[in-house]
Amino acid sequence: MSWLLNLYETYESNLDRVGEIGLRYNREYTLLPVSHTTQNAHIEVRVTEEGEFHSAKVIDKSEASTLIPCTEKSASRAGAVIAPYPLHDKLSYVAGDYVAYGGQIKGEEPFATYIQDLQNWAESPYTHPKVMSIYRYLRKRTLIRDLVEVSRILAVDDQQQLIDKWDNKYSDRYPEKPGIFSVIAGDQTSAFVRFTVYSPDDRLEEVWKDAAVHASFISYYQEKLGDEDFCYVTGQRLPSTDKHANKIRNSGDKAKLISANDKTGFTYRGRFTDSRDAASISYEVSQKAHNALKWLIQRQGKTIDDRVFLVWGNTSLYIPDPGEDTFALDPEAMPEVVRRSNTYETLAAEVAKALDGYRSKMVQAEVSSAQTGVNILILDSATTGRMAVLYYRNMDKELYLDRLKHWHTTCVWLHRYRKNEQGEFTVFYGAPATRDIAFAAYGPRAGDKVVKGLMERMLPCIVDGSRVPLDIIRSLVNRASNPIALERWEWEKTLSITCALLDKHLYDRREGIGMSLDEQNDDRNYLFGRMLAVADVLERRALGKEDRATNAIRYMNAFSQHPERTWRVIQTALQPYQARLGRKATNLTKIIDEIAYKFDPKDFNNQSLSGKYLLGFYSQRHVLYQSKQQDAAIDTDESQEDENESNE
Repeated sequence: MSWLLNLYETYESNLDRVGEIGLRYNREYTLLPVSHTTQNAHIEVRVTEEGEFHSAKVIDKSEASTLIPCTEKSASRAGAVIAPYPLHDKLSYVAGDYVAYGGQIKGEEPFATYIQDLQNWAESPYTHPKVMSIYRYLRKRTLIRDLVEVSRILAVDDQQQLIDKWDNKYSDRYPEKPGIFSVIAGDQTSAFVRFTVYSPDDRLEEVWKDAAVHASFISYYQEKLGDEDFCYVTGQRLPSTDKHANKIRNSGDKAKLISANDKTGFTYRGRFTDSRDAASISYEVSQKAHNALKWLIQRQGKTIDDRVFLVWGNTSLYIPDPGEDTFALDPEAMPEVVRRSNTYETLAAEVAKALDGYRSKMVQAEVSSAQTGVNILILDSATTGRMAVLYYRNMDKELYLDRLKHWHTTCVWLHRYRKNEQGEFTVFYGAPATRDIAFAAYGPRAGDKVVKGLMERMLPCIVDGSRVPLDIIRSLVNRASNPIALERWEWEKTLSITCALLDKHLYDRREGIGMSLDEQNDDRNYLFGRMLAVADVLERRALGKEDRATNAIRYMNAFSQHPERTWRVIQTALQPYQARLGRKATNLTKIIDEIAYKFDPKDFNNQSLSGKYLLGFYSQRHVLYQSKQQDAAIDTDESQEDENESNE
């Protein structure tokens, strides 16, 4: 129950944001009031304050999300159960002339139940003028007639029956295809209608955005709640419920986290006689916890193949995501790490600075010491009706930020695949994102199931300090050792991510090497990797602008399996390029000789290499590229000085 309690406390800490509209990925979201949910509406009907029909329109899909009041039954209705939403609903509920226009009803007419419930609200002490205006109009039973004859929103055939699906045979009656068919997936009878009150001077806010209407229904419905029971979340006696919210991940999500409606199966039979014997949750806690969860998912959650990854704080929402890379911790501060230095000390200082920013924001938002935790939650569903909590952790914020700092300063390498705000590739020194690790290990075409599975497995490595699974390390090393099978940019990205995870693996075993070139390291794997890097750089310089893979890259996979035999092939292929470079190849040839001298003769054999050779390859190549850039800068300066002297 701790995750429910923390969600409930999150809602209580953000009461000032209830009903506030936010935008993410061009989609609106809001922290729902109690006894409210969201629904995608298709038709908007405006009535006058006197309860007369004014106008109607088809709602664009980008504006369809509508905040509507709901009851316990309507929030979980399914099948043929009649459970109307209190105000906005489908045509079969809100239209009194639904049957007259060809609507099919099985059993009791839904409109009768709907209009009675709306009347009870409109005539209660908690009524609102807008609710009364809508009720006065709907009790006339003319909604579909007005939508057909006045607004021409709905389409009918020659017998004045609603058209099931659009067909060109109706083009004589309707020269243009009615817009309703562009926004609904089924027939017209499945259209969802929302209502508002028209004001000539636009002084009235839309009903679904009016906080006073929200408060009106909350107060009205509060008196209709069930008997009090012991709430397992708060420990108090409150009105309880056994019907809990769905639509957790999106408006079409039917899966529930808490459900006990299967009285014929084995949901709780054999252990309890009633579902409340297992757990009793109050209506208020259920509503606030589920609404907070929906809001957090829409606001900052990460969803992959319906699996939700969510991190939040009870009182502060400024929580760094453990699945993001170091660059994302603080886009303004973290690039300084690369520009200034790539040493461990500088990186640790910059990461600590970025995380201190989160610390200060969290401290400012804290209400009490009991509400300073960080929550990590993973949700997924195996069926359309049931959802499960796959992973949940509540950690002290200081411990969480310390674990993040440790991850971002030990699983580090130099990466060149991120883009800045201008869309240009930039470099950063730090840890890769878990999603990028998945693509590096299994390829860019890896399915969402594979990606979300790896992201879940990596989470304990970050927040609990567990070791990176060996199968992930092996997969990374295998793909990084086969550059011919990948595009160059993809291989470079895979190589840097592999080096980061591999060095982290070695660090946990107290064998970490780091990115800086270790010229004193005499490990055969590291030395073979250095030799391969020098061969690659030498041939690349000889090729100049000719864009093709070097022999070192082409034979890299074979080299990792049979280094001694493959090196003889690569060294033989290098001779023409050494001759082409002439004296410019002397320094690189000398480096190869120095590396070879460090070998123990018995280690220069065909035994397959471990992933360490990739660390040696990357570090040696990086040093050679940097020295080449420095040489080019010196040559430019010297030529500029010569030009200045000649001008003088």
